[in-house]
Amino acid sequence: MTTYILLINWTEQGVKNVRESPKRLDAGKKMLSDMGGSFREFYLTMGECDMVAVCEAPDDAVMARFALGLASGGNVRTRTLKAFPEAAYREIINSLG
Repeated sequence: MTTYILLINWTEQGVKNVRESPKRLDAGKKMLSDMGGSFREFYLTMGECDMVAVCEAPDDAVMARFALGLASGGNVRTRTLKAFPEAAYREIINSLG
């Protein structure tokens, strides 16, 4: 599985309906699970992003479909970062020669 970090911000619509946010999170977790992925961690954050999620998905296409599915609800906007674990990081750096 590939790891992704999602930086999430509420839209104006999402903030107006913030009390429904936990239900939307549960629906998002189910959506990703149904696609073969999972949430590893989820945080409400202060600062530039409203929330951060660490997720796993089988591939980039699944994560792209998931992010588009979230955005289509109109409550959040996401930025997705593909994350390389430390072992992959070391391999990449060592391959530089």
